Amino acid sequence: MDLSQEFVAFAQLGASWVLWLLIALSVISIGVMIDRALWFRNRDTDTERFTRELKSAFERGELDHFETKYKQDPAVPVQVAMRGLAERDRGPEAVAEAMHGERARWRTAADRNLLVLGTLGNNVPFVGLFGTVLGVINAFEHLREKSEAATDRTLDLVAQALAATAFGLLVAIPAVVAFNYFTRKMKVLLGSADQAAHAVMGLVHGAERSGHGAGPLGSVTRERAGEATDGGK
Repeated sequence: MDLSQEFVAFAQLGASWVLWLLIALSVISIGVMIDRALWFRNRDTDTERFTRELKSAFERGELDHFETKYKQDPAVPVQVAMRGLAERDRGPEAVAEAMHGERARWRTAADRNLLVLGTLGNNVPFVGLFGTVLGVINAFEHLREKSEAATDRTLDLVAQALAATAFGLLVAIPAVVAFNYFTRKMKVLLGSADQAAHAVMGLVHGAERSGHGAGPLGSVTRERAGEATDGGK
């Protein structure tokens, strides 16, 4: 069996099916972009303002009210901090582990389907180039026919073949841009989550020291609130 002849016969299918494949891949790419854009919406917050409010609530002994206020907030830094605060009665190590696990969970959620964009951005141009190669081979086969109609058909096939490469780039470039954008956004988001987590850990350790080496954060803040009340009498 002559493999080269078999491939030439396969090339007679032309580049049309490759163009349809590229259209399907573009639909997948756009779908992933929309999905990630919707997911990242409202996932970030003003971390500086949030940590200031957290410290202020700690100083006033109002952490319970603070948790109620931010319990339903969809921002990742807020949810990481809330997870740590929920474990404050179990000590600093439990708080740190809880926030580490929450951060890992959100990182997995943020990274979902980004691999699809990266794969399409890197490989779709080769799919388009493959269609171009098939189209050119098919065009050369039509040159065997010595007629004006065959020549016109050959030119059409060459144009179709080049369109496959162009369309491949048209699909790949937005996918690469979107992949880089969402990857960067994920890193910024996780950086904000780390900032919020460090703020919580600072309060936990500070409360432990001010509580003479023992006592959960909640009890320390309640003691401070009581001291403030007694001082005002």
